[in-house]
Amino acid sequence: MRVGFLVRRGNPDGPALATLLADGLRARGCEAVFVDDYGEDPPPGFPSGPGAAVARDADILVALGGDGTFLHGADLVGDHDVPLLGLNLGSLGFLTPYATSEAGAALVDAVEGRLGVEERMRLLVTLRGGGGRAESHSALNEAVITQRNLARLMDLAASLDGDTIATYKADGLILSTPTGSTAYNLSAGGPILTPDLEAIVLTPICPHTLTNRPLVVRADRTLSVTNVSSDHAILTVDGLWSREVEPHDVVEVCKATRPLRIFRPRSSFFGILRQKLSWGERKV
Repeated sequence: MRVGFLVRRGNPDGPALATLLADGLRARGCEAVFVDDYGEDPPPGFPSGPGAAVARDADILVALGGDGTFLHGADLVGDHDVPLLGLNLGSLGFLTPYATSEAGAALVDAVEGRLGVEERMRLLVTLRGGGGRAESHSALNEAVITQRNLARLMDLAASLDGDTIATYKADGLILSTPTGSTAYNLSAGGPILTPDLEAIVLTPICPHTLTNRPLVVRADRTLSVTNVSSDHAILTVDGLWSREVEPHDVVEVCKATRPLRIFRPRSSFFGILRQKLSWGERKV
């Protein structure tokens, strides 16, 4: 069993916990390998390598950090069917459900096959520009189109499989997965979707008109958004990958071929909502 480690930089507990976990794996006859081009430097005495290589060759990838670290891990393993285990060193950790006190037991359960694995839908995001140029990147949470510099409304024309939806006059648009529905989408007033659904959410950011509302569509359709503004925009995918969107450029979003495999949290989705986001609490 080969276990990769991705450790967030800047948390004083991260290196010590990672070393402790790696020592425990070694005692069980497993190999621990550290990512050396992201986050903390690998501890001495353990092999390391670039994240892409570690993720490709691992049986499990462990992300120690917050949701940003988990998203980076998802970006590394998403196309390799390698399951991802999230251990929370951040402040919220909605995607990384296991606290540091649970880390050792969760990792042992994962290695020994006692921790279930579930699949999360991802998006394939493609930017198409002039001259036939096209670039693509996958997303676990969302693709976001926003203004580049000025606080100015944009005009973004959206369609579904070629059928016109609307031209949104807004600060931007969020195109989200069910997993990402509790992230930026939620902050912008979009709906919460249970992560087992296969759907795409389109949510305008601060729309100018009251009639523009979030829209949920089937995952086997393709959403296209054209920048019909005179200004440039920015496309950001999971906070990890960004590109400039020129006037008349098109952003296409559809379901990715491969889902992300993650180790199932011990709490239910609604339990995590209650714990992390105070879901259903009544303030008196």
